[in-house]
Amino acid sequence: MSSVLVAYFSASGVTRALAERLAGLAGADSYEIVPAKPYSPQDLDWTDKLSRSSQENDDASARPAMAGAMPDLTGYGTVLLGFPIWWYKAPRIIQTFLEAGDFAGKRIAVFCTSGSSPLGKVQELLEPEAPQAQWLPGMRFEPRPAQAELEAWVKSVCP
Repeated sequence: MSSVLVAYFSASGVTRALAERLAGLAGADSYEIVPAKPYSPQDLDWTDKLSRSSQENDDASARPAMAGAMPDLTGYGTVLLGFPIWWYKAPRIIQTFLEAGDFAGKRIAVFCTSGSSPLGKVQELLEPEAPQAQWLPGMRFEPRPAQAELEAWVKSVCP
């Protein structure tokens, strides 16, 4: 078992591909955060205010359920937490994940995918969900980042 866990939510596969690359570089274990109710293409239609993702985004208390059990975090010192940026924030299922685990004393670094949205306050908005964790500088990546960029970030956040 590695001391690093790459935990990620991927709606379209872009974040999954990035997570797999990062896990390989870090020699990390990986865990996919899967929603109990999968998102359909209609659910992900950000142009439709009535879509599931839009409604979850607008409801600060929304916590979509995860499928399966939370991973045992005991042996991990560092968690690389990945997701696509939705409306300049993390999808609500990321809050579900953070609230379900004990991250006290863990190092957390977020990595986000987006074609255009900046990292902005994404991490700042998540920090209250795991206040006893040490939050490391996060990174927003383009859909196909250069290997050197990934290597540099992993080196900066992994022991």
